[in-house]
Amino acid sequence: MLRRGLLVLLLLAVLPIAVAGLKEGELNEDLTNPGSIELPAWFKNSFMDIAEDIAEATAENKRLVLYFHQDGCPYCKKLIEVNFAQQDIADKARATVDVLAINMWGDREVTWLDGETMSEKAFARKMRVMFTPTLLFLDEQGELALRVNGYYKPAKFKAALEYVAQHGEKKERFAEYYQRVKSAPVSGKLHREAFILPLDQLAAAPRSSSGYRLVLFEQKQCPNCDELHLDIFKRPQSREQLARFDVFQVDMWSDEMLKTPRGESLSARQWAKKLQINYAPSLLFLDKAGNEVFRAEAYLKAFHLQSILDYVASGAYRDEPEFQRYIDVRADRLREQGKRVDLMN
Repeated sequence: MLRRGLLVLLLLAVLPIAVAGLKEGELNEDLTNPGSIELPAWFKNSFMDIAEDIAEATAENKRLVLYFHQDGCPYCKKLIEVNFAQQDIADKARATVDVLAINMWGDREVTWLDGETMSEKAFARKMRVMFTPTLLFLDEQGELALRVNGYYKPAKFKAALEYVAQHGEKKERFAEYYQRVKSAPVSGKLHREAFILPLDQLAAAPRSSSGYRLVLFEQKQCPNCDELHLDIFKRPQSREQLARFDVFQVDMWSDEMLKTPRGESLSARQWAKKLQINYAPSLLFLDKAGNEVFRAEAYLKAFHLQSILDYVASGAYRDEPEFQRYIDVRADRLREQGKRVDLMN
């Protein structure tokens, strides 16, 4: 009983650190026990020899990250499902670090730099891991470049990746670096638009002139979702193209039940997983029968988005399977009409 009481006190002591930066309204959702958490497929497969893993990362001009996690950790879930669900963060991580997942209570054998072997849980104690998530960014010699205790929101986490990739620890503390580079906070909400239809109409026959549905898979902590709604969707050319679709918005991590165009009863989360929606925002285009005809998962500028909308609504995708060819032809056609085309705006 004494040991259990000490553990409770320890958890109460570290919890404020783990939840730092979260809004009060997020706490109930975030503290729900998520059970087992599926890790991204691109995380490193390893024999858990840390020196060997560092050497492999260094050979690819990357650094090794030790990610300590546990089942039932709500902030591990946020790291995987919120941060790594943003393509720019996932791409930055895959390009600059190897992520090695270590179960805080696991029994797999880990070999440390000095050749000492121990279980994952013993290794977690050796590294003074007190709670999850904890991320240790190691340099080429196995020294600590940055320690992240607890959950960082997407913008701060991306800054941490950039700091380590630039070997920033040799120049300044991360706190100083982040103070210099931090951007405006994200809205933390889904943007409800007048052109977005209620989800209970998702399975109904499309009413749009083109007969196509556009489903926006988004999440609340998503700067690219903010830009999509606050800038790109507000442009007249975008609105003109959006009017050709039945548009729906789905929170990709929600447990809200819906009926898909195929007539399946699924939660939003289940549907996103079945469709292998990995990033927010993802734009999924469906025909009258509910078949996927096109999807866009990357960050898009206005002209590219408008071209995608036209590419699907016009049916051009059936005759021209290469979207890049289509967008080039469309840009030339608009220029011939005397219209200004800015691919980067």
